[in-house]
Amino acid sequence: MDPAPATPRWNLERPYLTGRFHQEAKVAAAAQGAGSKPYSLDSFSRGGGGGGAESVIGSYAVSVQELLVIDDLLSALVGIEGRYISIKRVRGKEGYVVFQIDSSMDLALQELTRRIFPLCEDFVLVYHFVESRSHFKSGLVNHALAAALRAFLLDYQAMVAQLEHQFRLGRLSVQGLWFFCQRMMSSLNALAVLVEKAISNNTSGSATLNLLQSQAKAMAGDSAVRSLLEKMTECASAAYLRMLERWVYEGVIDDPYGEFFIAENKSLQKESLTQDYDAKYWQQRYSLKDGIPSFLTNVAATILTTGKYLNVMRECEYTVQVPLSESSKLMGFGSNHQYLECIKSAYDFASGELLTLMKDKYDLIGKLRSLKRYLLLDQGDFLVHFMDIAREELTKKPEEISVEKLQSLVDIALRSTAAASDPSHEDLTCCVERSSLLKKLSTLKDLDCAYPSDKLVAADVDHPMPLSVTGLETFCLSYKVQWPLSLVISRKALTKYQLIFRLLFHCKHVSRQLCTAWQIQQGFRSVKILGTPVLRSSILCRSMLKFVNSLLHYLTFEVLEPNWHLMHDRLQTARSIDEVIQIHDFFLQKCLKECLLLLPELLVKIEKLKALCLQYATSIQLLIPSIDVAKPENTSKSRMPRSKIKETKNRGQQLKLASENVVMSESILKFEAEFNSELQSLIPTLSNSSQAEPYLTHLGQCIIGVGVDQ
Repeated sequence: MDPAPATPRWNLERPYLTGRFHQEAKVAAAAQGAGSKPYSLDSFSRGGGGGGAESVIGSYAVSVQELLVIDDLLSALVGIEGRYISIKRVRGKEGYVVFQIDSSMDLALQELTRRIFPLCEDFVLVYHFVESRSHFKSGLVNHALAAALRAFLLDYQAMVAQLEHQFRLGRLSVQGLWFFCQRMMSSLNALAVLVEKAISNNTSGSATLNLLQSQAKAMAGDSAVRSLLEKMTECASAAYLRMLERWVYEGVIDDPYGEFFIAENKSLQKESLTQDYDAKYWQQRYSLKDGIPSFLTNVAATILTTGKYLNVMRECEYTVQVPLSESSKLMGFGSNHQYLECIKSAYDFASGELLTLMKDKYDLIGKLRSLKRYLLLDQGDFLVHFMDIAREELTKKPEEISVEKLQSLVDIALRSTAAASDPSHEDLTCCVERSSLLKKLSTLKDLDCAYPSDKLVAADVDHPMPLSVTGLETFCLSYKVQWPLSLVISRKALTKYQLIFRLLFHCKHVSRQLCTAWQIQQGFRSVKILGTPVLRSSILCRSMLKFVNSLLHYLTFEVLEPNWHLMHDRLQTARSIDEVIQIHDFFLQKCLKECLLLLPELLVKIEKLKALCLQYATSIQLLIPSIDVAKPENTSKSRMPRSKIKETKNRGQQLKLASENVVMSESILKFEAEFNSELQSLIPTLSNSSQAEPYLTHLGQCIIGVGVDQ
């Protein structure tokens, strides 16, 4: 729907009220007799004669002809037909007219008269522009330009009135008229050229301002005309300056006719930042349109950002008052570039205020520290306690897990550990994904992975894990983020935190399982099992533990800690929220890459090794306790409490039987062969990748150390 009010119909139906004196009359060919004017489409004239010798100017003496033609010229100068000068409208060209004179006039007078006709035609064209561009739909810039042109035409009409007065006093000749018109000739012609281009291109807003500036530059050789065009530019830009002022000082788009170069997309809401991974609120809620004024091209991005910052503060119901003074007033787009200084000052103020608001009132650094504490597993006691009390629930399939129960267990773990002293711990929530980490990575198309996502999916299908995916692989923490912190900690940023959390959490789980298997292994020390394959199980378990712990050490102390401290230091010197967002996004992207989440080939191998470690730990925990000591006579009393001495004796017998168990021995040898094979294949891959990615050198050294132990 057009926001501009409609122009009253009578303004079009009664054109004589608006200066449109010249109608395109449809004259039938039969109506044009010998006495008709061959040079006019209209019969409108002040003489109204229908032909005859008395209407032919050539029938008069030259002195009389001059008086008659001066009278008609004074009318023609303001766009009105005379007795012997007619006006013909050019069909198909809005605002264009052609002045014609009776061909019977003296040739010398005709020549002088025709020299003045361009001035008359320019007046009609400019006057038409003033009338047509005064309509609402033409926009504020055209309104202002039309008002400036109307003021100029008033001076022009005053000149014509003075000439008419001289004519009434008998002091004006055609030659004198031509002389006095010289001063206005070049100025009005320059304005006519201007409006001609404006009409043909249907310019408005910034396009009109660009046209004015280009025309002023083109008239550099004529100081008077250039000064006139610069004055027109200043008048026309006044409305645009008011729009610009409201945006950079208040963050408000006051643009009733769509002329401003900043557009607002009201369909994008700030809530999408916490809900949509691909939210475009910050990038597209306010955006630059085509047709930026040429004098604002270099600072258009700064202007856009300034208003965006002010809008964020207004959304926070934070009253911000930009300090205004005479020096901060946008007076015009002059050559002194004062407007650029005003824009820069407004940007610096808005940027500083918003950054202070985010850091002080909304504790941005504190929230980022909480994310590190929980999602990057910096809070160790909380995690250990949670994994102990939530073990039973996390071993279920994802669709069987009660998220509400997990949330209550998270709350218990938070209140029972040092995390209770953190005021932000109440913002921590939990969720359960429906897919593995590899499949989740394959769905995020914007991540800069080295290989196509279909390879990730294929690798996940071939994942050597016979057990179905459980909550231990899909559990994830989340974090409640409020506006305006969601600008920095958006859904996309939080998803990247969660990817790192899932990798770390699963590594912790594998490490705990291997520790449990290691405790079972220690029972073999009291049993004489030298030379059996079971003895090699403890060496394998130690190697697996070293691999997983080396991986955790690399992720925590080689990647996350140094990168977080680097980000923290850079945030202290950030000067705008956009810079904060950039620093934070760079931190997350760097962590994802160095945590191998953006290196599918390495990640798949790491996941295979973790899966083998988990299978081994599960097998040890299942196989050894399942090997019972044969005591037929005591089966009926198996539920009776036994003494510690008897339990130790039976345990020893159980372990001895386990060392002689064929299934147990074969399983251990199989795990050892597979683990060593995968580990050996990982080492050259790490070595090759470390040339392009130097940070992998540390991980490679740790892995090589595990290989040496083998």
